[in-house]
Amino acid sequence: MKKLVLFALIALVGMSFSPQNDAAAIAQALKTGNAEEVAKYFDDYVDMKLLDKDEIKNISHNQASIALKSFFTENGIKGFEKVSDREIGSTMYMTGKLLNSGKGYNITVMMKQKAGKYAIITIRIN
Repeated sequence: MKKLVLFALIALVGMSFSPQNDAAAIAQALKTGNAEEVAKYFDDYVDMKLLDKDEIKNISHNQASIALKSFFTENGIKGFEKVSDREIGSTMYMTGKLLNSGKGYNITVMMKQKAGKYAIITIRIN
């Protein structure tokens, strides 16, 4: 019985850290400038605001992936410096700067826990 309780406790603790690992993986994908890896964390529908373009609400996962990859390619995104992140309930915000050979771009990513993992629901690049 003790082993069963210990196993359940370990499993519960392991699941509680999973969303943080997702946030770290998203930050790492941004640091490597890999839009395809970032897009793996998109929710089914995403709100997206890219530089000098109108905000698009509820864009599909596939369309958002294509738009982000295009933005990264056109603007020579090479990396990311995280400025801050905060968690409020089941929502996490991450802000930072996308790096290129020029001035870079500010980015805000909003993630929501879904089935025990973080999924990106909003991405804004200014």
